[in-house]
Amino acid sequence: MIRVSGLRKTFGAVVAVDDISFTVREGEVVGFLGPNGAGKSTPMRMLTTYLDPDAGAIEIAGIDVLERPLEARRRLGYLPESAPLYEELGVVESLKFTARVRGLPAAARRARIAEMIAACGLEDVVRKDVSQLSRGYRQRLGLAQTLLHDPDFLILDEPTSGLDPNQIKEMRGLIQRIGETKTIILSTHILSEVQATCTRALIINEGRIVADDRPDNLVAASPAAEGARFVLVLRGAAPEAACAVLARLPGVSHASGTAQGDGLTRLEVQGSGAGLGEELFQAAVREKWLLSELRQERASLEEVFGRLTKGAQP
Repeated sequence: MIRVSGLRKTFGAVVAVDDISFTVREGEVVGFLGPNGAGKSTPMRMLTTYLDPDAGAIEIAGIDVLERPLEARRRLGYLPESAPLYEELGVVESLKFTARVRGLPAAARRARIAEMIAACGLEDVVRKDVSQLSRGYRQRLGLAQTLLHDPDFLILDEPTSGLDPNQIKEMRGLIQRIGETKTIILSTHILSEVQATCTRALIINEGRIVADDRPDNLVAASPAAEGARFVLVLRGAAPEAACAVLARLPGVSHASGTAQGDGLTRLEVQGSGAGLGEELFQAAVREKWLLSELRQERASLEEVFGRLTKGAQP
């Protein structure tokens, strides 16, 4: 278990972390989510002993990180946003170096390095130098180094930063597989990353935690999740006239529309009632509108994030 209590860190007049507390239980994959500059990386660096807090306490598996940092590091694996790699070393040499630094017994190194090469998908680049690796493979190598000593807890700071969509998908798959046996804190500002890989989300804004729950629970508790929202795309109806018709339907609380060009109108309808979608369809039939699209939209983590971090600097 990771336990953080009353953590605070300032840099001059800037309060980067402002009295935050949270607990991460064994087996959880927790997304530490926030806009750029919100204070995500600083707690990661304090958890991994790279920074000392101004106030507060951190325990990892019952170990006081501030009093026993070396012991805590043995239980941790840390992958910063840019994996620290020596350009002149080869992939296998990099892993051998890390294994020696981590104190792995000589007899176990070869088998463990081979295991990490397979686990992190490095088979195609084992004969290359670090200087020849793409950004994606560098992150994979960094993750392999992070896992070499078989830590119980992983701290991953923006692990998909700078990767292309295919590399992001592959890295997420790696994290999901690793999360089956490890406890992970994943720092990111990418909302889809949290939904794809995390069992829980902590949203931080201006150095404070503003939400802590499962991603689906955060969405369900959002005001945007109340009632139902529908989008209709029509042909042959003016936005103002169509909104006036739909606003009179039972259960409709709001209707707005915009012209899309080519004779199309896009309408957004908010309301309640299990049969609202059918009512909208029947209204289109009565008005002789050509209905190109009718769909119900769900509240999203993006809306929750936007509401909780409104006004944050990009």
